[in-house]
Amino acid sequence: MIRFPRWTATTVFTSFFLIFLFLLTSVFLCDRLVEQVARGRVFSSVNDCPKAPVALVLGCSPRVSDGRPNLYFTARMDTAAALYLAGKCRILLVSGDNGRIGYDEPTAMQDALIARGIPKEAIALDYAGFDTLDSVVRAKAIFGVKDLIVVSQSFHNERAICIARHHGIEAKGCNAPDVGGGAGLRTRLREKLARVKTVLDLHLLNSRPKYLGAPVELAFG
Repeated sequence: MIRFPRWTATTVFTSFFLIFLFLLTSVFLCDRLVEQVARGRVFSSVNDCPKAPVALVLGCSPRVSDGRPNLYFTARMDTAAALYLAGKCRILLVSGDNGRIGYDEPTAMQDALIARGIPKEAIALDYAGFDTLDSVVRAKAIFGVKDLIVVSQSFHNERAICIARHHGIEAKGCNAPDVGGGAGLRTRLREKLARVKTVLDLHLLNSRPKYLGAPVELAFG
């Protein structure tokens, strides 16, 4: 007769505590790894940011669920436009989700940048940037970009730079202003988990973009 171990309350508590401790340690270590890789490569001022041929602008929805403007989107567009107008890049590669009917992040970004005085011919669109890894890897694999500035909030830039360097891309980040309040806190908490996923994608799963495709040559003016 097979005897199964008796699970006492102490054993159950200890098991859950050890699992929790392992997960917490994993989150901390992944967070520190991403920060370390990106250290010295993120800049909060457009003037301080080094030049690169291309600025990769990471997408998000232009509006939040209740219809109000998305402050993350607005800040990214302001920063991207400022970079171009300051002569820090020659092309703005806007990369975002266009995976369902009626939702088109790249076109929304293009429209917002044109409204900020950026010429249409200086904007390239990537419609298959479904997540950060897709956007960064496709910048090199599809558009041939090997040196770029990432435009997003600081926490997002750090993760994108980590992905870029793993894939042999020279990357630095220009930080768009962050968003405070409850929405900002929720985003930063999600970012901790996103960094765990990034480390797994890069070092264990060898994840690739959802779509690749034929190369696209950027038209530098």
